[in-house]
Amino acid sequence: MHRSEPARPGAFRSVLLFLLVSTLSGALVAGLALPLAGLAGVTTQTVHNTVQFLPQDLAIPASQQKTVIQAADGSLIATLYKENRTEVSLKAINPIMLKAIVAIEDDRFYEHGAIDAKGTLRALLRNQTAGGVSQGGSSITQQYVKLSLVAKAKTPEERAAATADTYERKIAELRYAIAVEQKVSKDEILHRYLNLAFFGGRSYGVEAAARHYFGVPASKLTLPQAALLAGLVKNPVGYDPTDAPKKAKDRRDTVLMRMRDLGIITAKQSAAAMKTPVIDPRKIQVVPNGCANSKYPFYCDYVVAKLKENPVFGRSKEDRENYIQTAGLTIRTSLDPKMQAAAQSSIDKHSKPTDQAVAAITVVEPNTGLVKAMAQSKPYGFKKNQTAYNYNVEKSYPGGFGGFQNGSTMKAFTIAAAIQKGVPLNYRINSPQTLDLSGQDFKTCTGVASDPDYTPKNSTKTVPDPSMIDAARASTNTYFLQLSQQVGLCPIATLAARMGMRDAQTEKPLLQVPSMTLGSAGLITPMMLSSAYATFAARGVFCNPQVVTAVASVRGKSIATPGRSCKPVMTPQVADGVNYVLHEVMEPGGTGSKLKFGRSDLAGKTGTVNENKAVWFAGYSSKYAAASVVADATPPATNLMNQTFNGRTLGHEVSGSGTAGPIWETAMRGILAGLPSSKFVQPDEKTIRGNVKDLPMVKGMTPEQATAALQALGFKVSVSDTLVDSDAVSGTVAYTSPRTEDGALPGALVTLWLSNGSKALPPTPPVTPGIPTIPIPPPTKPTGPGRPTCPPWDPKFPKCNGR
Repeated sequence: MHRSEPARPGAFRSVLLFLLVSTLSGALVAGLALPLAGLAGVTTQTVHNTVQFLPQDLAIPASQQKTVIQAADGSLIATLYKENRTEVSLKAINPIMLKAIVAIEDDRFYEHGAIDAKGTLRALLRNQTAGGVSQGGSSITQQYVKLSLVAKAKTPEERAAATADTYERKIAELRYAIAVEQKVSKDEILHRYLNLAFFGGRSYGVEAAARHYFGVPASKLTLPQAALLAGLVKNPVGYDPTDAPKKAKDRRDTVLMRMRDLGIITAKQSAAAMKTPVIDPRKIQVVPNGCANSKYPFYCDYVVAKLKENPVFGRSKEDRENYIQTAGLTIRTSLDPKMQAAAQSSIDKHSKPTDQAVAAITVVEPNTGLVKAMAQSKPYGFKKNQTAYNYNVEKSYPGGFGGFQNGSTMKAFTIAAAIQKGVPLNYRINSPQTLDLSGQDFKTCTGVASDPDYTPKNSTKTVPDPSMIDAARASTNTYFLQLSQQVGLCPIATLAARMGMRDAQTEKPLLQVPSMTLGSAGLITPMMLSSAYATFAARGVFCNPQVVTAVASVRGKSIATPGRSCKPVMTPQVADGVNYVLHEVMEPGGTGSKLKFGRSDLAGKTGTVNENKAVWFAGYSSKYAAASVVADATPPATNLMNQTFNGRTLGHEVSGSGTAGPIWETAMRGILAGLPSSKFVQPDEKTIRGNVKDLPMVKGMTPEQATAALQALGFKVSVSDTLVDSDAVSGTVAYTSPRTEDGALPGALVTLWLSNGSKALPPTPPVTPGIPTIPIPPPTKPTGPGRPTCPPWDPKFPKCNGR
């Protein structure tokens, strides 16, 4: 209290004078403000001194309402709330409910002003005799004021003050009540009160209570149901019919008798209502709260995390969280229940929650970025064989696991960067089973990267001189390592970053290391990989993953939320080239051939992480893209071999195609079922043939001669230590890698392969007179693997070009 303020009179005396003077002035009857002038003598001055400390107006906060999160088809995903409330209009409440609450709480509500002087004075006298607050006497208006003050409280201290059994608080309520009745009609006060009151069972407001206890809206309440709810507001916990049915019935019947005594209902109606059961347990509806109770808890958590990033909901994450839980929003998401069911069904078919290894899959729509499904093998929870980790998303989101290395699925970005740089689809590089890259430089965005001891090998067999398509089909490591060295790591990293690829643990760019194309540059999530592969399906348009498609306020007004964020990151022609190459992976002989189904064009890539710690399959049609992973999610991750998956112990069969692939296939079968078939756009001639620089014909030259010729054109040269079968003279150049007829990238490394002379032509025998000469047929071009005798590259000839 400030020193300049006069001493406040005693609370009981203040309220008594307040009521007496207000009653004499007619303020209570008329519902007007307390008169502070116009009364005579000491009484006026006394009242003035008493009430000058009281507030004049009550700022009514918006009532808290539950927020609903919906799937794309409008079905419910989850409800979020601090108070389970759904506000309804007065017309949406059955009139019998209005009569019941007035009868039991304030039967003179429409007759007195803000304060029922008769009831309040009676309560005050009894409380004074008892030496404390033992009896109420509040009008519905006063109760509404009290509820509003509680709702307005932001701190425990404010809440305690709003509910304290003190005359100080009572005085404030009285003055607020007068102010409210000056501005608001009786019907509106009753309407607000019924929407604000607590009815037990986590139900705030009459609509939520009606649906909770009886499974009906407030507009459909019957007489006994209305009487039960009216009786609950006095003691929602003590009269809860689910816990205390006998007390609840006694209280309900008290309300019915009061309504009968007031002539609101007849004795016959009252008696009939008393005979009805208090509640039907089968009709009780509990509104689950939060994502943990959702059918799709991981997806729901991700949605809420994305909402908290939106500054329109508040300045801080705490403010946004509070707003989301209390503003009564309707949030529409991209989740497709049918696709989600297909994804989860596939997970359930190919894995089990009891497995040591985990499985996950994300489905994304190309051209929109809409995340249509997200499923995993471990269900949400904190018990054995459950988890709170979402294996589909980054660590930056609540519960996000943070990804796994993605293995050879990374080769798709090398393919894209190579095509973008003009590498033809039939570009050949000699790719031995083991390749020594120790100390060799790989150009990065900031310099060079190298590994002093790096001798990678292929995990599958392939032709010794594969084209880009051959190498993709067989997932030839040594080919893509050399291709990435020729293209440079910077174009690969830049393109991958534009397609949303980054380290899911640190949010930093992927590492530009020699083994980048093999998927060792960072930890990747199914969400990231499916979104990136969707870019190829969308002919070069990358869209950021989107789960929230619309947000509406409690009044149905649209609230701004980040929409689709799409941009081209490569030309359609480059994407067409990638689609053609990855489509061949799904054809007979490719690592994904066993996963092919249906009539639509499909494309994809397998991925196996070093030491089999994770295996992947990422694939797509032109309509949907998905990435599935099976991994060890228990740090430190170990080899999947000897771990249980789908109820059995894995062995040497662990692979992207055989372990993660079936999850992708089954899910995509369900997703694409019933949809029209679709085809990829064929790459144009320029994309097929590339934009390489011609190589000179150096066959038959000495290594020194060939080196000089190639270096004069700006190429780098290396000479292989391995001699190869050739018709060239032993020790001379048999062929180059890349091949002379294919050309090479400007400045690329060209490897010279020297002949062992095994197929060199014998010398021409001398002609002897009288003996006929036997003509020696000209040599034929080898037709073995990797040396086709087809016409120039043409996608119309599927058996050509080493495929």
